[in-house]
Amino acid sequence: MFYEDLSVYDYSDDDSFIDGESGFYGVSFRPTYTRLNVGWLEAGRPYPTGSVPAAFTERLKAVQAVHRMNICLGVHECDLCPPEDAPEGNGEVRIPGSPGIAYAAPFLIGHYIDAHHYQPPQVFIHAVLAVNLDEWAAARWPEVPFPWIPEHAERLEE
Repeated sequence: MFYEDLSVYDYSDDDSFIDGESGFYGVSFRPTYTRLNVGWLEAGRPYPTGSVPAAFTERLKAVQAVHRMNICLGVHECDLCPPEDAPEGNGEVRIPGSPGIAYAAPFLIGHYIDAHHYQPPQVFIHAVLAVNLDEWAAARWPEVPFPWIPEHAERLEE
């Protein structure tokens, strides 16, 4: 699935975060922030390549270890890899940017950076480096780390 970097995300009206440890708790809401696409790559479509700071890839991995959202029933295989070697991804990640902006990336973004040398926009790199995971863990929904969950969010429990 391809979306131009920094285009407005419109795949889903709502955002649904799932508890990363148990998978039993979550929260769903219609975001009040604007979501911008980053890293939605597809074979046959050009994308920027280059190096990224090691601190960025380390922080992105740390975010992805605790934060996954919009989990779907199926999986998406990297179509930039040969089919027999293609990793699968499911879900997305949100990274807060400037006030009112969150970046929407596929969960495979780390793979795209490592394996295919994808270079995300600088604003995304800066936003990832600015993530304070301790602050996220202390937020109103500590089992779903993301700082911008509104008061009207609906709690999901299984």
